[in-house]
Amino acid sequence: MPTHYQGCETSVRALNAYINLVRASDSVMDKLAADIESHGLTLGQFAVLEAVYHLGPMCQKTVAKKLLRSGGNITLVVNNLEKQGLVRRERQANDRRMVQIHLTVEGRERISRVFPKHVEAIVKVMSALSDSEQEELRRICRKLGKGGEELCEERRKREAEHAANQTE
Repeated sequence: MPTHYQGCETSVRALNAYINLVRASDSVMDKLAADIESHGLTLGQFAVLEAVYHLGPMCQKTVAKKLLRSGGNITLVVNNLEKQGLVRRERQANDRRMVQIHLTVEGRERISRVFPKHVEAIVKVMSALSDSEQEELRRICRKLGKGGEELCEERRKREAEHAANQTE
């Protein structure tokens, strides 16, 4: 459904493209969330497990930055993963302020079992597009994503300031 906004042609075109992008993204994420949840994980939990599985142990701040999430969100997700015995926190000897997230044996087994099935689900969803359309979509999304880096950084600064104000 296109916009009902009665602006200039440039605004209407951009708004329509945005609406289609968001609706497509929501639709794909709903399908993939159902797949992940069938394995007993939330999307956030899967994302953290996948990041640590493929990139190795890292501190929560790094995980948050890689996943474009707030520190508070990652803390909650890691707390829940720790309760399930899928990750452990390890304070660093050279800098006691740094706490790295590590997969447990159970966490490594779970993500190594779930990840290939999730890839299959992604392939199935993306099969609505041809190979060349998938590559074009990747290229366009990358181009669009790079344009918003300043906005993302500004948002992270605001979130950090908000968190600092909450602790005062």
